[in-house]
Amino acid sequence: MSLRQMEYFVTVVEESSFTRAAEKLHVTQPALSHQIKALERTVGGELLERLPRGVLLTPMGRAFLPHAERSVRSAVQARRAARAAAGAEGGELHIATVHSVAVGILPEVFAHWRRAHPGVRLVLHEYAATDVLEDQVERGVADLALGPVPERWSGPLVPVGEEEIVLVVPSDDPLAGRPSVGLHELADRPWVRCAMEPVIDGRPFLDGVCGAAGFEPRTAVWTEHTSTAIRMAAAGVGISTAPSHTVRGALGEDCAVLSVDPPWLRALAVFSRVPLTGAAAVFTELITALPDTGVRPLRPFRPFRPGDPSPERAYADCAGPPAVVR
Repeated sequence: MSLRQMEYFVTVVEESSFTRAAEKLHVTQPALSHQIKALERTVGGELLERLPRGVLLTPMGRAFLPHAERSVRSAVQARRAARAAAGAEGGELHIATVHSVAVGILPEVFAHWRRAHPGVRLVLHEYAATDVLEDQVERGVADLALGPVPERWSGPLVPVGEEEIVLVVPSDDPLAGRPSVGLHELADRPWVRCAMEPVIDGRPFLDGVCGAAGFEPRTAVWTEHTSTAIRMAAAGVGISTAPSHTVRGALGEDCAVLSVDPPWLRALAVFSRVPLTGAAAVFTELITALPDTGVRPLRPFRPFRPGDPSPERAYADCAGPPAVVR
């Protein structure tokens, strides 16, 4: 079994076609088919079901795919890391994150990077949910991730700061002049909900916190993206929640932002499957050094070590309760 065979297999799955995969790989279709059959002989069974208009994974193929993806992407990461460590000009740095961080924090970070390191191209991978982000980083899709602190992570993890989750209302709302509001005061208000809302202990975040405050949130609109929810709230459809840096960085809407009392905070970190070296290490240093990204400075936070029950438990051990939102 060779790395090339696994790369061929992954490409066929991604393209759902031997013809398109061969074109992408710049090989002939018979050569591609030969390598896939050789791989199947090695693993002891068929990985792909050949159909007239494409391919499907067999049960054996579904089991084999994530390991093949990880191997192929690890090889790509190894080449990038070697070039960075050697001081090579050029190359790419792949960064994964959730949508709200991409919109609210990374534009300024990327602008600083481009001025300081114009020879290293940045590739951004955005995901709607934190569990998808963590799964894709584990599969090796990026050199590093910036996002909410994972509940469990065995690789390197560097704390960055805390984002505050705030409430967004129209500028003429009766609450607009206040710096904060108790959640119980909003029991009769409609809400604009977002599919990107975190899920904690099996429940959407807002359902959990409103339930603890003694009421069930009345949903006016469900949206797919945080930026859409903010615009809806600014127009008066209902109250929405969003990271404060998203409202600050992404919109010029005529809206007001309020903190919840007590505030909702979520810890952010850079994390990776492999040690942060070369360009990845420099990028991590840049994120932690920039003062105006909209992220709160860290409370005391001892470095997370593999074997700890969770990064947030390490946070709690030295700094009091962890962030409410994961």
